[in-house]
Amino acid sequence: MKMSVLSDHDKEHLKRLFETLTDEVTVTMFTQEFECPYCKDTRALLQEVAALSPKIRLEVYDFVKDAQKAKDLGVDKIPAIIVTGKKPYRMRFFGIPAGYEFISLMEAITDASKGTTSLSQATKDRIKQITKPVHIQVFVTTVCPYCPSMVRLAHQLAVESELVTADMIEGMEFPHLAHKYGVMGVPKTIINETFEVVGAVPEEHFIGQVIQVANPTTPSTV
Repeated sequence: MKMSVLSDHDKEHLKRLFETLTDEVTVTMFTQEFECPYCKDTRALLQEVAALSPKIRLEVYDFVKDAQKAKDLGVDKIPAIIVTGKKPYRMRFFGIPAGYEFISLMEAITDASKGTTSLSQATKDRIKQITKPVHIQVFVTTVCPYCPSMVRLAHQLAVESELVTADMIEGMEFPHLAHKYGVMGVPKTIINETFEVVGAVPEEHFIGQVIQVANPTTPSTV
């Protein structure tokens, strides 16, 4: 008998949450069973989540067989998850979104469905200052209680601006990347490969740093 990933209590809670969804959400996953330790568990988790709402559509691709699809979506490692709504939001997860990061996945699905976020109007106005592509990578572990707030912030920026690509990266699953970016603790956020934010920071502070990296000549108000 196949064991369920989610408890009955979790499923009931998620069903109530998903009743608030408006537009359809597509959750795209890239996997490869025999070379990815967490791919099987990630797919099982997503299958159970998608089964809880007719507004969540799960698409599963093979990282090797569907290499062109992966390339088109900028997927270079697995397990990979991309959450999109009516627009091709660039909210991505690299690594299993388990533990505290399951919250980040649920929030990404909700935001993608509604097409808007809970960011303040002041922040939304400042996001318009972003005129060049921004790539945000938030390194996390599934047992870090402070990490989801930074993943959430990064993903919200991706919903509000088509120029922002925001990734959650589970550091334990991708140690070579953690080493590359000198991740000694989490959350650690890398903006456009050059700027780092250590720890969880307030919304207004983070958007100021993103704008400064994207537009170096723009004075920061933070």
